[in-house]
Amino acid sequence: MGSFLNVCIYRLPRGESIIWPSSKCPKCSNPIKPWDNIPLLSYLMLRGKCRACGEPISPRYPAVEAANGLIYVLVYYKFGLAGESFFYFAFASALLVIALIDFEHQIIPDEITLPGTALGLLAGWLFLPDPFLRASALGYKSSVIGVIVGFGLYYLVAVASRGGMGGGDIKMMAMVGAILGWKGVLFTTFTGSLVGSVIGIYLMIFKGRGRKSKIPFGPFLALGAAIGLIFGQEILSWYLGYGRD
Repeated sequence: MGSFLNVCIYRLPRGESIIWPSSKCPKCSNPIKPWDNIPLLSYLMLRGKCRACGEPISPRYPAVEAANGLIYVLVYYKFGLAGESFFYFAFASALLVIALIDFEHQIIPDEITLPGTALGLLAGWLFLPDPFLRASALGYKSSVIGVIVGFGLYYLVAVASRGGMGGGDIKMMAMVGAILGWKGVLFTTFTGSLVGSVIGIYLMIFKGRGRKSKIPFGPFLALGAAIGLIFGQEILSWYLGYGRD
């Protein structure tokens, strides 16, 4: 899956098919042999270089493979191998693809967010639990409310900021709402904004970036949604308990 995500990250922004042709070196266009396409191991065996042309392979490729594997371990740790786990595997992978594409190209592909929203609504109706509640089904109504809150909140921000929020972020948060519910939307927003603010301050102080420099928000929202999926219920319970103390 991590290897396939690299294909998506490279091809989707370029409008290329993610199915055909098979993987090839972006430098020399030689097809990559199956034994040179083993996640992580091939990169190590090839010493980070293409077998055909000898050009360096971007370290992003093994990083994505490792990150996706780690995310799957965390999802398994939280949900086991229940039916919803496989849906969450796909959701987490989608967040990873969104983060990398938005970071590099400052776009969030509709090919991910629109089907993700539709599938999230369907899964919420059929079987998906609420990560912020114990032993509670998300339910069709909660999923719909999540879409409305996610889309509506970010649409209002886009209108108020006069284009400061992109349409991709709006549709992404509709997908997050369909899968994580309205609490997930708020948690993702808070966490993403917090991490984004810290990174922004760091860039201004140490990298000389101006206050008006454009920083894609999608990677921070993706991180917030991933944290909410795996640790949201525990963090929320801790926060509420801390507030009562």
